[in-house]
Amino acid sequence: MTTTAINTPEYRDVPLALLVPSTTNPRRRFDEAFLRELAASIQANGVLTPLLVRPKDEHLEIVFGEQRYRAAQIAEAATIPVRIREMSDAQVLEAQLVENLQRRDVHPMEEAQGFKALLDLEEPKYSIELIASRTGKSAVFVATRLKLVDLIPAVVDAFYRDEIGVGHALLLARLQSGQQEQALAACFREDWTAGGKAKRILLPVRHLQGWIEQNVLLLLKDAPFNKRDAQLVPAAGSCLECAKSTGHSKLLFSDFGKQDACSDPACYQAKVSAHVAKTIAAKPELVQISTAYGGQKEGSPVLPRNKYTELHKPTSKEDAKRSEFKVCKHTAEAIITEGSGVGTLQKVCANPSCPVHRPKQQRSREDEKWKAEQEKQRKEQAIANATGLRVLAAVSAAVPVRLMKRDLLFVLEKMVILMDERHVESLARQHGLRQKRDEGGIAKAFSAFLRRADEGTLSRMLVEGAILLAATKTNPAVVLRDAAAAYKVDTDAIAAKVKQEFAAKMKAQAARKDIQKPPAKVAKNAAAA
Repeated sequence: MTTTAINTPEYRDVPLALLVPSTTNPRRRFDEAFLRELAASIQANGVLTPLLVRPKDEHLEIVFGEQRYRAAQIAEAATIPVRIREMSDAQVLEAQLVENLQRRDVHPMEEAQGFKALLDLEEPKYSIELIASRTGKSAVFVATRLKLVDLIPAVVDAFYRDEIGVGHALLLARLQSGQQEQALAACFREDWTAGGKAKRILLPVRHLQGWIEQNVLLLLKDAPFNKRDAQLVPAAGSCLECAKSTGHSKLLFSDFGKQDACSDPACYQAKVSAHVAKTIAAKPELVQISTAYGGQKEGSPVLPRNKYTELHKPTSKEDAKRSEFKVCKHTAEAIITEGSGVGTLQKVCANPSCPVHRPKQQRSREDEKWKAEQEKQRKEQAIANATGLRVLAAVSAAVPVRLMKRDLLFVLEKMVILMDERHVESLARQHGLRQKRDEGGIAKAFSAFLRRADEGTLSRMLVEGAILLAATKTNPAVVLRDAAAAYKVDTDAIAAKVKQEFAAKMKAQAARKDIQKPPAKVAKNAAAA
């Protein structure tokens, strides 16, 4: 049977077998319960609103009304009313998209696929602005919807199952495919009930945005390479013209602030590596250094942290007295090739015999002056230790409750394995826990304490443990200073108070010794007797 192209406002009934669904219909989901209700209505009253169809091959293709068509099939209707109109593929797509956008139940993914189908048409040509004007939407709306077609299947499935909202999906769509699965997991947290069952809870969109800013986006102002250089990595081009830059794609990243950032960490790291290679090729005399902890492989040209001294510009008179702020005749320019800050240049002294940065300390145990200096250092160290513990406690008090108890407990238990018994005991004492022999030692008692502790206590202990563990690998004073700065702790005030307490304690000890010391005459008579 052949169909005749007719443009007419009249309606006619045609057999259902003559109709075929449109392959370009943006709607992909059909509510079975709604279709059954509609089928019952059709059985009672018939199809009240005719379908719009167009001739195609030997059938009539449905432009509007596929839900009514499916419900009529369920109702086993023989015919259905239609209006036949001659339409081009572009007209069908545009009409379907506009019609579906006027419905509340259309899914954002269906909108995105409809917009993409319009853009893919060779004739006529559509742009984002043209689609926006034809559909009555803004260009930002169309651009952000179009990004949804870049979602990986796992995210699309979660979106269709209503496990995530449109706000989460739009944020995930801005990420590269390799990052989306990890970001999808960050949309949820697990709430463990008393029965040991985990309930997955969807977190707010702002939580996902914060996660992306902290774990994905890289500020281009901090990049060591030239952001304008299109030849650094030719396949990537210039960062200023890259669509994955938040500054270049303001339609997609308008809610991420004014600072320009890269949303593709892999591309960013490729440019950092290319910059390092280019810089070393231009300046072979550069010293290569690592800011990471741990040793280097044998034969590596990269110097580990303990083989060089970073030199900084002094900002105060006190800084100028310290060795790391002094320039020596061995000062050289270096480039960081491993660890944090890769690609940045730094002044260093890498001479192991430098009298300024690695002075030889010749000491004699018989030298009374040396002993006095040792005693002074011991007291200063005691004050520093007490100050450090106070600072640690103050930093701990400033730690907010963020992680779940399960996560905190897991990290702490793994961290304790890396700590020696002395530091575990120090951490336990911070929270009033003392070793009891009948309880199997401090490790067992501490483990039991962790499992009883609330989330706030575990959060504070996590930060305390991180500080103690880091202090075993580097300068403890630097670790405490960084922690105090992060949590806005006034270390000067704490140090002053500790010094006052030590001075008062020493004064009291001296007073007790004077009381216990016998008078000189009594002592002399006792000796004569």
